[in-house]
Amino acid sequence: MLIFKEENQVKFISLASGSSGNCYYISNGSVSILIDMGIGVRTLKKRLAEHSISVETIDLVLVTHDHIDHIKHIGAFAERYYKPVYATAELHNALSNNFTTRGRIGSFKRVIEAEKVSEYSGVKITAFPVPHDGTENFGYHIEISGKKITLITDVGRVTETVERYARMAEHLIFESNYDSTMLNNGFYPKMLIERISNGKGHLSNHESSEAIKRIYHPYMKSLFLCHLSANNNTPELAFNSAANALISLGVKPGEAINLVCLPRGSSSPLYIL
Repeated sequence: MLIFKEENQVKFISLASGSSGNCYYISNGSVSILIDMGIGVRTLKKRLAEHSISVETIDLVLVTHDHIDHIKHIGAFAERYYKPVYATAELHNALSNNFTTRGRIGSFKRVIEAEKVSEYSGVKITAFPVPHDGTENFGYHIEISGKKITLITDVGRVTETVERYARMAEHLIFESNYDSTMLNNGFYPKMLIERISNGKGHLSNHESSEAIKRIYHPYMKSLFLCHLSANNNTPELAFNSAANALISLGVKPGEAINLVCLPRGSSSPLYIL
C-alpha cells in the first residue's frame, strides 16, 4: 500500500472513480469535503469506516456536474445527514429537475460562482469550467492547510482554464479515461465513440499525457489518474502513458513525483498529502 509522507495531515481518498460511480474525500481533520456522490450512502459509510472515518464528520459536498455517476446519491446523503451541497445556480437548477435529486436538496443548497473563491472554515474552494456534456461542468481547486489540490474529471479537452488550474496544484487528480486504440477497435457503437472523443466527452491517455508535459512543475508532488474506463483502458496503459510523459521531462515517477492510477470500483488507500 502506497502512503505518502505525512506533513500537515491533509487526507485524500478516492472512494470511487469511473462511470459506475464517483466520490472523492479530502480532509484536514477540521474540514472534510466530498466531491460528488455517485455511490450509495451505505457504501460511503463502509468505505470511510475502513479508514476509521465517520460519515458524520463530512462537512459539505461539491458537485462537478449532473451526470448520474456523480450525483445519484447526493440527495439521499443531504437529507439523511443535513449536509450542504455546493454548486452553481445553473447546476443547482439541473439538480432540482433530476429524478435522483429533485426535491431532496432543499435548504441544503449552497450557491457558488465559477472562478470565484468560496471559503469554508479557512478552506478556499474555486470551481472552474471544463468542457464536458453535462448541464454545467466544473473542476475544483482547493487550498487546505497550505496544500493546493486540483481535481479535473470528465473533461473533453484541455483548455487554457484547465491548464491554469492544473498548474496551481501540488496534488493533481486528472482524468485519463481511455486508450484510443481500445476505444476505436472495441464494441462501442460509433455514436458513443464520437461522444467520448469529440472534445466534450473524456480525455484519452495520449491527450492526458500531452497535457501533463505542459502542466507539470517541480512543486507538483502527486498525480492521481482518475475516471479510467473499464472497457477502453487499463491501469497499466494509463500509468505508462503518464509515466512516459514525465520521463520525457526528466522526471522519474516514484522519486520526484508520486504517480497513481485510482481504482474504479473500490476505495483507494488513504493518502497523506
